Amino acid sequence: MSWHHSSPYVLPRRRPVTAPSRRSRKTLIAAVGIGVALVLSGCDDSGGSGDEGARATKPAPSSKAPSPGGSGSSSAPASPAADKPLVAGWQTQTREEHHFRYDVPAKAERWKVFDPDVSLSYTDENGKPIVVMTGAANYREGGCASAPNPKAFGEAGKGQLATVGTTGGGTGGTLQENARNWAGNWGFVAYGGADHKPRLKVSQAKPWKRNGIDGYTATAEVTVTNRPSPCVPPRAVVHSIAQKLPDGTMHGWVIYADQGVPHALTAAEIDKIMNTVRPTDG
Repeated sequence: MSWHHSSPYVLPRRRPVTAPSRRSRKTLIAAVGIGVALVLSGCDDSGGSGDEGARATKPAPSSKAPSPGGSGSSSAPASPAADKPLVAGWQTQTREEHHFRYDVPAKAERWKVFDPDVSLSYTDENGKPIVVMTGAANYREGGCASAPNPKAFGEAGKGQLATVGTTGGGTGGTLQENARNWAGNWGFVAYGGADHKPRLKVSQAKPWKRNGIDGYTATAEVTVTNRPSPCVPPRAVVHSIAQKLPDGTMHGWVIYADQGVPHALTAAEIDKIMNTVRPTDG
């Protein structure tokens, strides 16, 4: 089934910002298949009320703001013993707000783990976040410069071949719908956006029951339509994992990865990372 994005938003940029402790919940509309509209209930980083666009650049009291024009990439603090990686030698990332913990390979393998509070987002033409992730990590940042979304800046276009993070906090829609929406919308904005719409195929959501998570996963296969340089990948893949908490809120873990370029993650490498995803409450 193909993914058709019906949002009128222009998605020009992705910027690293420090997330405030509370964010407004908003909904986005996406179309799955032909003529079937779904509410993307968990797209934004969760929170309460307030002007998200105005507050998004304000640091939380205990967090570090990224340097102007930089990657916003202070490493996450060392994990306590309870947060030891499932794969020896890997780095652990934890986002308590979304109840996700996961591991990525070591720094020597070109993986960088961000401070958990740093937000990576794509915004509309008014600077309002459209999709947001926190608790993130990048693979091979600073390599061959690429920008499938030509209006992106900040973390986008710095040569990273994969990005991982957590999102969500809404209550609308089903868990299966949210899993598909997270996969489809991140593939859409990261690999072209409204100006250069990529072609996407989003799988049906399937049960995901591993490491204490009882949720759903979905996959988006992306064909990039705008390739201004060989650094821009011809294809990409996005995987999501969605879980629902007892309070009814739904939270997602997302990885999107370039394909068809040197050093791209293999399916086996992505699976190995996904198999480390676990809830923070054990």
